[in-house]
Order: sequence, then structure tokens, then C-alpha cells
Amino acid sequence: MSHHLKPGPLGDLGVTPETAGWRYLSFGVRQLRAGETFSSNTRGLEMAVVPQAGHFTLEAGGQRFELKRESVFTELPHVVYLPPGTAFVITAQADSTFAHGGAPAEGQLPLRLFGPREMRVELRGGANATRQVSHILGPDLPAERLLLYEVYTPSGNWSGWPPHRHDGQLGSLYIEETYHYRIQPPEGWAVHRNYSPEDGLDELLLARDGDVILSPRGYHPVAAAPGSNVYYLNFMAGEAVGEQRSTPPLDEAQWAWMRQDWSGRAMHLPIQELPVQDKSAQD
Repeated sequence: MSHHLKPGPLGDLGVTPETAGWRYLSFGVRQLRAGETFSSNTRGLEMAVVPQAGHFTLEAGGQRFELKRESVFTELPHVVYLPPGTAFVITAQADSTFAHGGAPAEGQLPLRLFGPREMRVELRGGANATRQVSHILGPDLPAERLLLYEVYTPSGNWSGWPPHRHDGQLGSLYIEETYHYRIQPPEGWAVHRNYSPEDGLDELLLARDGDVILSPRGYHPVAAAPGSNVYYLNFMAGEAVGEQRSTPPLDEAQWAWMRQDWSGRAMHLPIQELPVQDKSAQD
């Protein structure tokens, strides 16, 4: 399977462990017109539903949740956590887009709604590697395997820096990850690199609005083109369970120094000072 997925005519797309060639993580994006419904069952997975735009209701376990979001660029979401074996129905009250994903779980946690007040928001990096990371289902919130983040990378900035990995190599934990991109303006773009020096993987992918990119292994930094404000939603799941989900990824050794100098030892321009003309000699 390609690591770069484009949305279909209706904006929908999906990833399963079978299609991705990995073990744990499923992910999908779906658009509904006002009045349309989407019904499913989590079966053996814990799942999370993240609204991206619109207004819809989600009914499950005898509870009804009203979910609204103007845009991923204007407000934090409410996230519904669904344990294994849960039937649910989503009904669009207006044209809506939502993401959903899951991972195998034992059913240790209940159905629950997480709100913005529970979500930790941090600014990471510095200089032109500054970005916002919203822990919409971070390791400090209860889940078995799932981790969810929303990352905002301003025009011209880098994200996922220093490059880091969580693929079970070099002592890192094995965690699978999807990136769902939304870009403002919609004609903007970002560059996503997947690379693993140990096995020769090295791909440079052009991310457009609505695309999903898989991080199969290795390092995976992102750069926002000037004039393009970039959002991506990360769904993650792997061998880390419970509190172990807080284990940090492993930085690429040759770039780890940048955590102490986010300016990146930038050169100063101009390279050569131009001579100042002596105006008195011209009088």
C-alpha cells in the first residue's frame, strides 16, 4: 500500500492494519450531508471520533452526544471515546466531516466524552520550528493504546523536529501513526518526509488538504510551505499500553542538539557587506 492516500470524490478514505501492512492502527475520515447517518460497531477495538467541521450527534451505550466544530483552525474539538463492543450511530445535523480510528483493546475503560478543558495544549520548539501540539487524547487522558494529537504548523515552519522515531528500532517503542492534513488556504501544501537509514526508506511526499500520510517506520518531519498554515491530526497506537503511552520518541542523534538551540545556527545575511558609497565625494 502507498504511504500517501488521497481522499475520494466524497472526501472519504480509510486505513486498516491489513491495508497499511502493520498490526494495530485503523483510521478513517468521513463526510456526511445533513440528514445522513453512519452506523458501525467498534467490535474488538477501542475507538475515538473527532469532529473536524459541522454539527452531528453520536448515539452509543444509551447516551447521546452533540458535537459541533466550526473548523479545525478555529477551536479545539470534543472527542468521543468508544470502548470495544460498542454500537454507535452518527447523524449529521448539518454537512459534517469527522475522523475516526481505533486499536485493539480489552475494554478496561468506559464510553466517555473528552472536552477542550481536559486537553493539554503546548507550544513546542522555537524559531522556525515553533508549532502547537494539542493533546486531544494524550497520555494523561485514559485510553488503552490510542494516542491523538492535533498539530498546528504556521506558514514556513517545521514540525516533528528534531526528527524522531517510534518504530521499535534503536530502543524506541513501536507505535504506528497516521497524519491527516488540513491546510489553509486549501491550495497550500506541506512536505512530509519518511526516512529510515537502516533499511533505505526515504520518501518525500507532497501533502495537500485532505491527504492522509502513513508513518510506517523511521523519522518523519514536516515542513509547511510559506503561505501555507498546516494542521495535521495524528492517530497513534502500538505496543505502548496505559501509562506507557507517555514514553517519548527517540530523536535522530545528529539533530538532537537543536533542542538547545532552536535558531539552528542560522547564517546571517547578507553574506558580504556591500560598501557604503561616500556621498561627499559626489558633491
